[in-house]
Formats: sequence, structure tokens, C-alpha cells
Amino acid sequence: MKVTFERVIPNEKSSFRTIHNNSPISEFKWEYHYHPEIELVCVISGNGTRHVGYHKSNYTNGDLVLIGSNIPHSGFGLNSIDPHEEIVLQFKEEILQFPQQEVEARSIKNLLELSKYGIHFHHKVKKVMLPKLKFMLESEGYKRYLLLLEILFELSKCEDYDLLNKEIMPYTIISKNKTRLQNIFTYVEHHYDKEIEIEEVAKLANLTLPAFCNFFKKATQITFTEFVNRYRINKACLLMAQDRSISECSYQCGFNNVTYFNRMFKKYTGKTPSEFIRNYSHNNVNVDLKVENETKIKASF
Repeated sequence: MKVTFERVIPNEKSSFRTIHNNSPISEFKWEYHYHPEIELVCVISGNGTRHVGYHKSNYTNGDLVLIGSNIPHSGFGLNSIDPHEEIVLQFKEEILQFPQQEVEARSIKNLLELSKYGIHFHHKVKKVMLPKLKFMLESEGYKRYLLLLEILFELSKCEDYDLLNKEIMPYTIISKNKTRLQNIFTYVEHHYDKEIEIEEVAKLANLTLPAFCNFFKKATQITFTEFVNRYRINKACLLMAQDRSISECSYQCGFNNVTYFNRMFKKYTGKTPSEFIRNYSHNNVNVDLKVENETKIKASF
């Protein structure tokens, strides 16, 4: 898993960038990256994985997420299948200039401040915003800019959302430790289906075991064991979506005990594996991998 800085170039004759991804997912690199631009991602339909800051979870039936400046995230085509279609807006906060006394300006500024946690808007919000985002693809000049303001203003008044993170991930954590974290992430990516010895990963990071544990907790806000379990459960969800049995998913994701797998699955998804399969078959599941007793931030604009 690479962690990269992405250079965003605005569209010609525009102060921001609009992207319409409608190509096979194999043509894109859905890697973990960051950039100064704020990003609004609308997956029109389909399933995949959202990875924003410390948060990682699966989505179904499309998605709408606002990601703050310099917050590391993966492309939303990660773990999706064709067809995958999305509209993405990328813009710098500096292009949004308002008079200080404007009430509307304050609500948008609050929205952008909360975007540093990653804002996941509910499906009914996505349904309302989708026509405007599609119209954005056809617009030019000042009409395009005014449409961006309209979209942000409507989102700033919306209450149907969740914050994906309880803490802001500083991009400096990623940029300063990019190589070390990249090696750790890649190791887990290649060995999650086997037993992972934390001592081996500490050696890989060129740290003593206590130093490694402190480093990883500071960089990710969770323990290494927690990270591995989350990663495995996320993979198990994807396998279950492919009609694999519970025991098969358990062993293929590195759990050699189905009872323990069931307990971890319930801890991180809030559902038993059987409930997940039943809900997924009705196409209405939305799995958030979360820390036990985690406090979800909720704020009104």
C-alpha cells in the first residue's frame, strides 16, 4: 500500500477540478494519498471501500463523502467491481471568498472545518445532490463556480451525516513517516491471511517492540493488533459479499478460530456474520469498522 502526495491541477479556465470516472476500475490506482484540496466524492452506484484518515469501512449502493484538506484517503474504487462511476470535485478553500458578515459563509466554513474528520452523507442526501453534480459536468465559467457554492451551501445545512473519524489525522504523520508506514501497511496487506508476529513487523520498521507499539499507536490512533483485526474483518466482509461461507472467510482472513472471528466481527461491524450476510443480500448493509466504545462525533452547523 503506497502513501503518496497527489498534485491536483484545476480544469482549464476553472479555479477547481471536476472528475468523472466511468472507466474500468483496473485503469486506476486507488492508492492512499493526500493533497491540499478539499474533495467531494460521489459514487453514483456500486460497492467498495472508503478509507479516510483513520477510518476504514465498506459502502454499498453508492456514497457521498466530503474530505478535508490534506486528509489521507484512498480512491473510492478500492475493492469495488465494475461498473464503477463517480463524480469528484477538488477545490482549495482559498477560492471561497465571502464577506465576514455573511451568515451563509459561516455555515460553509463550519462545513469545511468538519470535513477534516471526513463527512459521510446519508443516501437520501446523495440522491438530492446527484443531479447538481451531474449538471456540474456540463457547466462552464461562473455558472460552474456558482453551482459549487450552491452544493456546499446545501450540504452545510444538511443534518443527515456522520463524521468518519473522532480525531483529525495530520498529514504530517503520513508525510514524515511515509516509508515506514508504507512498509508496515504492505506487510499486513501481503500476510493478513497468515499469523502475523508483531516482533517481525517491529524489525521491519527498524524499531524495538515497545518503540514500535508507541510509534504505531501515535501514527494511527489504534494499536497494531487493532489495525490487523480491522483489516482482516474488512477483507472478510468482501469475501462474504462473494457468497463465501463464514468458516471459509474466517480461515482465509487469518482467523484460525471461528468463535473468535465471530466475536471480532461483531465488535467491529455491530453485526454477527450471519446478520451481515442476510442484510447484504437485501442490499442495504453499511458496515463501519469501529473501535469498541468509540464515541461518534455529531455536530450541527
